[in-house]
Amino acid sequence: METGSIQNKDSFLNQLAKNLGRERRTEKVSRPTWKHQPQYEVFKGATQDQLVDILKEQCKKIHTSVEEVTISSLNEALDKVIRQMDGKSVIITDDPRFEEYGINSYFQQAISEGMDVQSWDPRGGVDNIHKAEKSDIGITFSDMTLAESGTVVLFSDKGKGRSVSLLPTNYIAIIPKSTIVPRMTQATSFIHSMQKKQGKIPSCINFVSGPSNSADIEMNLVVGVHGPVKAYYLIVEDR
Repeated sequence: METGSIQNKDSFLNQLAKNLGRERRTEKVSRPTWKHQPQYEVFKGATQDQLVDILKEQCKKIHTSVEEVTISSLNEALDKVIRQMDGKSVIITDDPRFEEYGINSYFQQAISEGMDVQSWDPRGGVDNIHKAEKSDIGITFSDMTLAESGTVVLFSDKGKGRSVSLLPTNYIAIIPKSTIVPRMTQATSFIHSMQKKQGKIPSCINFVSGPSNSADIEMNLVVGVHGPVKAYYLIVEDR
């Protein structure tokens, strides 16, 4: 049996239809075209700068610090944030953008000064998770960013483990300005088109909106119960 192949599909579906008391449908289901689609009207026509302003305003509500930087000032800003978080150990994803944006050179210097910097190793297995658990800070790039909710969208792959944004004490998201879209509508549309074009999507897609938050029945908010205590977004002018 090939990996991912489906066995006994027809007999299973035939039995399911029989139990439901109807004939099995074999023709494709057409997507309905809705007359009203208000989800596409939210922030329609907003410029990239306007989306940045919306994102920054939302970050105030989700207890997340945010700063705009250029590629040339990114390392300086990153160093400042890491020091503010008292970060002595850092884990990053195995993402080519760390090299593209010149961040790896910063980490090389930081390592020589005593900082422990780990990168997600696709061959490392569970050791990656242990490293993330012990790290002061996890750093990832955002693949898409939702202005309305202050959400970074992370597409996991073999070099981009989900633990990097979930297990360290603090989290830093590097947000290329070009990745910012109005809301969840654009993210789901993109994921749907990815499935149609490639026939697959990432095995895990994380939607991260600042530090973890939890409230009890009396609505007493506690930050950092089941994830990073602090989150910091660095929006990078990439065009």
